[in-house]
Amino acid sequence: MIDRLDHIAIAVPDLGAAASLYRDVLGARVSEPRDLPEHGVTVIFVELSNARIELLHPLGDDSPVAGFLERNAAGGIHHVCYEVDDIVAARDRLAAKGARVLGDGEPRIGAHGKPVLFLHPRDFCGTLVELEQAGEA
Repeated sequence: MIDRLDHIAIAVPDLGAAASLYRDVLGARVSEPRDLPEHGVTVIFVELSNARIELLHPLGDDSPVAGFLERNAAGGIHHVCYEVDDIVAARDRLAAKGARVLGDGEPRIGAHGKPVLFLHPRDFCGTLVELEQAGEA
């Protein structure tokens, strides 16, 4: 069902410092910050040849990432994102196997302009999993 790793998201307390670390120390291509109010985050993408790193910073106090950073002040891995060919079929198959889809279960448009869903971390070895529809945005 899952096809390829799309990105690993890392919540960071200082977005500028994190971008500088990836750009200036590790030599990676780093995007400009982009606010995603519908998700409560500001993101920066680190482009690699085989995947992306998504740097996440809270956008507002009610951001889900704000709560994560309260528990993990230095930041850390927030979620992993896998591509699927058909997000609705994947959701239905996972639900039939007992996996919990977060929110109302309906795909939302994610940071890459594609439909996404999140799966409960307790069902996936303590890891928050994002599924993203494969294909062009």
